[in-house]
Amino acid sequence: MNTADLFGNVVYPEHRDEPLCDGAVVLRGFALPDETMLLQSIDAVVAQAPFRHLTTPGGFRMSVGMTNAGPLGWVSDRHGYRYDPIDPDSGKPWPSMPDVFLGLASAAAAHAGFAGFMPDACLINRYTPGTRLTLHQDRDEHDFAQPIVSVSLGIPAMFLFGGMQRTDRSIRVPLAHGDVVVWGGSARLRYHGVLPLKPNHHDVLGAYRINLTFRQAG
Repeated sequence: MNTADLFGNVVYPEHRDEPLCDGAVVLRGFALPDETMLLQSIDAVVAQAPFRHLTTPGGFRMSVGMTNAGPLGWVSDRHGYRYDPIDPDSGKPWPSMPDVFLGLASAAAAHAGFAGFMPDACLINRYTPGTRLTLHQDRDEHDFAQPIVSVSLGIPAMFLFGGMQRTDRSIRVPLAHGDVVVWGGSARLRYHGVLPLKPNHHDVLGAYRINLTFRQAG
């Protein structure tokens, strides 16, 4: 069965679409129907591959905690940024991609106009108040024809969505628990980031924000 069939064409009361530009859209509340399964699956992944703070090629420690699920995991160290099938901390393959991850990513991409998206990598980021993600492009993947699907859980964040150059003006997009951002096509290589998180509290995740970023990397 196609994983998109798990969701069909149901539109939930909390859901609405907010286009950012051609090829990019915020799907408000799109992940809410699967909140419980998503959080349980995240816990299962983290039990096998705990969050860690990676090092940039320049030797700086990243403030955001990271782990991965799927055949490929995104890693960074003094040798550069890359995808690797092996968790460097354990020497074992990354945890398998949970079915609910695949279903949500495929359904969100299809809803945004990118049918057939089947991610082989899910980067799981854990933010605490004060942490941020600087403007960057996702360009370590082999096929830029495939979109990026980003799921927000936990405390709110301010997403920055820029242009094709780092110096282009960015728009500020508030993201709440359950929101999903999809960008691809002409928007695939736009710069994006997250402003430092403000202190806040979520009923389930406490002072954390969890972000799931799905990519077809291989």
